[in-house]
Amino acid sequence: MKEEFYIERIIRTVAGSFVMISLLLAHFHSPYWLLFTGFVGLNLFQSGFTQFCPMFTILEKFGVPRFPKESCGK
Repeated sequence: MKEEFYIERIIRTVAGSFVMISLLLAHFHSPYWLLFTGFVGLNLFQSGFTQFCPMFTILEKFGVPRFPKESCGK
């Protein structure tokens, strides 16, 4: 079965990647990178309440589907 890319999945992947990369940078370069980790976490937290996420808006403009094709209309 072919995996489909959709907004929710991409946002989780990007957020997780940002957290992991910033943790590595904090460990090997400077602890100030933990501020970026905190920013990502704060953005995820607020988007849970407000349903606003800048990455969501960007991906929508690029035409990325919101849900997998199988779940649409069911």
